[in-house]
Amino acid sequence: MPQALSDERRDLVRAIADFCRRECGTKEQRDELTEGGQEPHSQRLYEKMAALGWLGIAIPEEYGGAGQGMTDLCLFLRETSYGLAPISGFGTTVIAAAAYEKFGTEEQKRTVLEGVVNGRVEALSMSEPGAGSDVGALTCRAARVSGGYVVNGQKTWCSNAHFADHILLTARTEQGGSKHDGLTQFMVPTDAGGLKIMGIGTMGGKDVNDLYFTDTFLPDSAVVGTPGAGWAQLMAGLNLERMILAAMMLGVARRAFDDTVAYVRQREQFGRPVGSFQALKHRIADMATELECAGLLLDDVAAAIDAEPGRVFAREASMAKLKCTELAKHITLEGMQMMGGYGYATEYGMEALLRSTVVSTVYGGTSEIQREIIGKTYGL
Repeated sequence: MPQALSDERRDLVRAIADFCRRECGTKEQRDELTEGGQEPHSQRLYEKMAALGWLGIAIPEEYGGAGQGMTDLCLFLRETSYGLAPISGFGTTVIAAAAYEKFGTEEQKRTVLEGVVNGRVEALSMSEPGAGSDVGALTCRAARVSGGYVVNGQKTWCSNAHFADHILLTARTEQGGSKHDGLTQFMVPTDAGGLKIMGIGTMGGKDVNDLYFTDTFLPDSAVVGTPGAGWAQLMAGLNLERMILAAMMLGVARRAFDDTVAYVRQREQFGRPVGSFQALKHRIADMATELECAGLLLDDVAAAIDAEPGRVFAREASMAKLKCTELAKHITLEGMQMMGGYGYATEYGMEALLRSTVVSTVYGGTSEIQREIIGKTYGL
């Protein structure tokens, strides 16, 4: 937990921690909520959190939320991730909701933002088979017709689309100009005609999907923001996406660290706890130090965003995403190594933490992309 928290924030963190211990604190509880770990999202648990008012933590008060900023959102994400709460739909939901809040019509805002507060899930789709890190290369086409648009093409790696209410789609509506011109965002109901959602098998379970659009008609009212301005709208959400991923992975990293320390304290070999051997003790010390550094970085960037909510912190948000995701992957790998064969066993949970962190350095902009962005901010 960050050190300089107000009493109100400290109470929130403690309440979330207590909820997670009570509702999903054991492997048996989590298996029951997630079909043995195959479903990263439990709608039942999610709706319990909605009833407590937590899902609307970053939603404006006029739509039923708490109207809090980045610091509070990061606290919620860190604590729920530490508590292993299976609510994978929350991250994409908050990112999509922020786009509707900034650019959507009043009707879109009411539908989505009030839905989020009440436990509904939203998805967003940018990536395509030929457009991953290079999002501007996307080719999914939304052709103008009388009264709206007709969408044709394939999208991929769309998280949570199979249980979301809507997909925030980025498609190409105009040709010519630069690759970043002519992109438009749409609010697409997941039951839209001509849309086929197919799951992609991954080591993380049932999480991501391919989307196939075949003559899918979207009315003019489905446009989010300004037609052709999709790229600028995407860029406006970069702070949020990167900070969400950073906060989630920092929570997982802290959980992996605590589980590792607990194990090496009690596991004995050669007549004493394995954690007392210098080879492990020093690695634990390094991990603890890195966790403190990452937490301070995340807290500092979150506070800066709250102080200037309209500013894009490209360098700082990329640093937070890079540091926290790489650290989470490192700590879970170290945890598996220190736990030996038990780190590989599903009974102990470290292998599940490892699976959840490995992909974090890929989605939301790979670590290589984050380093490119950081480097460019220095004129390189």
